[in-house]
Amino acid sequence: MQRMVKQINKKRLVRYKEGAEMYSMGMNKFQALAKDAGAVLKIDRLVLVDLDTFDKYLESFRVK
Repeated sequence: MQRMVKQINKKRLVRYKEGAEMYSMGMNKFQALAKDAGAVLKIDRLVLVDLDTFDKYLESFRVK
C-alpha cells in the first residue's frame, strides 16, 4: 500500500478561509490579525492576505 504524502506549497497570497485553516485559528481572528498586520490586499471583491507580512507580524507576539 502506497502512502499518500500531502504536498505543502508555500503560497504568498491566500484567502481568509485558507489562511485560517493554515494557521489553525478561526476566520474572524485571522481576519482581525491580517488587518492589524496590514497584510490585506483587496482587488474589487477579491480579498487576499500576504503571508510574508502576516508572518512578520505574528513574530512580534513571540514570548521571550
